[in-house]
Amino acid sequence: MTDVAIIGGGPAALGAALYVARSGKSCIVFEKKFIGGQASTTYEIDNYLGFADAPSGSSLVEKMQEHVSKFDVKFRYNEVKELVLDGDIKKIITAKKEFEAKSIILAMGAAPALLNIPGETEFSGRGVSYCATCDGMFFKDKTVCVAGGGNTAVEDAIYLAPIAKKVYIIHRRDTFRASPLLVEKLKKFDNVEFVMESNVINVLGNDNVEKITVKNLLGKERAIATDALFVAVGVSASSELVKDKVECDANGFILTDENMTTSQKGVFAAGDIRHKTLRQVITAVSDGAIAGEEASKYVNTL
Repeated sequence: MTDVAIIGGGPAALGAALYVARSGKSCIVFEKKFIGGQASTTYEIDNYLGFADAPSGSSLVEKMQEHVSKFDVKFRYNEVKELVLDGDIKKIITAKKEFEAKSIILAMGAAPALLNIPGETEFSGRGVSYCATCDGMFFKDKTVCVAGGGNTAVEDAIYLAPIAKKVYIIHRRDTFRASPLLVEKLKKFDNVEFVMESNVINVLGNDNVEKITVKNLLGKERAIATDALFVAVGVSASSELVKDKVECDANGFILTDENMTTSQKGVFAAGDIRHKTLRQVITAVSDGAIAGEEASKYVNTL
């Protein structure tokens, strides 16, 4: 039995763990992969207040975990198979063990969205990637493509430009959704080509990716020879565990009030898994702080 169980290990979870622990409540963080989530794969974070030197995501997350580890927070690297959320005592069921908690904070984040085009799944791990900082160095001095128009896509292209021989960034609109500062930074690279008002419609190759086909808004198709396609077209909520147990929007993002309270009593949500307009590390940590504080208050009522 623990006072608060936190599902997920990203910045929202760490923010929540810090506030739970500082309130004097017992806390367990469940993470199936590695602490940090998507934030730890970001090559540079230049909009986290107080870190003007733009640290890498992994180094920022490492500092967060170091801070949380000063308190009595337990980390369990187990995949949660099932959650029982009704009743005063919640259950967290993993492959090997069952845990109980008085309150649960859902912080499972979001996963990269797919293009859902022919060849994408087939070549995943063989040239199709969803993490430029993870896989970029595999394509040193080669040609790569980035699909997307938001901050992540432009950041990926900026990261890849000094590594790759050539970078194509393909976006379906005529302007980017990304921060203008990021776009201006990307435009400074001579080896980046912008393919606007176009969609990637397939991925082709033999053992590995060899080319993609893009189609513009007029219906004209163009083949681009490439060694890799980095997909950065958004995220989908990692809410499979709870989508039928707490109220979610049409896209699976959990609905909460400003106190991170879900539709289920004693259950809170924080970070990218929430229905919200801005998904950034700074907002995830803020969500986590509120959720941790509110979960601790809830435990006091039992």
